[in-house]
Amino acid sequence: MNWRSTRSKTINIDADFQLKTYQHLFFDLDHTLWDYDRNVAESLSELYQIYGLRDLGIPTFEKFFEAFHQINFQLWDWYNVGKIDKHDLRKERFPRIFTHAGGNAAAIPLEFEEDFMHRTSSKPHVFPYSKEILTYLKEKYRIHVITNGFNESQAKKMRSSGLDSYFELIVTSETTGYKKPDPRIFYHAMDQLATNPDRCLMIGDNPSSDILGAQNAAIDQVYFNPDGKTIDLKPTYMIRHLRELEDLL
Repeated sequence: MNWRSTRSKTINIDADFQLKTYQHLFFDLDHTLWDYDRNVAESLSELYQIYGLRDLGIPTFEKFFEAFHQINFQLWDWYNVGKIDKHDLRKERFPRIFTHAGGNAAAIPLEFEEDFMHRTSSKPHVFPYSKEILTYLKEKYRIHVITNGFNESQAKKMRSSGLDSYFELIVTSETTGYKKPDPRIFYHAMDQLATNPDRCLMIGDNPSSDILGAQNAAIDQVYFNPDGKTIDLKPTYMIRHLRELEDLL
């Protein structure tokens, strides 16, 4: 399609917003709707106690949690740019975390990674107003998910949290072979929906994956920024709370 060579533009919300007519809303899942940090913290706390990680050399849960965040985010950054694959991410995650936290990586139970994935994906917590805003938007738009997460875990997250019924199309990096910010994952979604960038809007929390990715595909973006972070990119819109989508849409 010839729209693939066009460039995204930033719209002045006061002057130009009424000129836009979106039909399709693409949501990121983790950190945007599904409360990744809260769900992960609960799972790790359970695992710390169940597997007796103090006896494996990790003195406190806080040390374990800090190591998880540092190592896990680094591995996901590598995954998003193609430096590692799904297998290596899961294989290396907890050995690196244990080592970073001062624990004995060789003593990690074989089932630890699988238990972590199952527990975390089964957690129900979502960001405030997630379901309310999705209910509101579903009456006006066709809404979908574009995520770099893995098929099985993302599907389980949506079922466990009750988000699955809101979405029409679920696009994952595992299915398409492309990861945000690669524009091809967005092209795939638009091809599936027989639409074009002017009819689409991406809503997500990650400046690189969601905002730059959508810009690469000439799609307008809403940067969900609850912590008020400063970024170099200029998104089309920025919100601090999901309720603010009612003012935009």
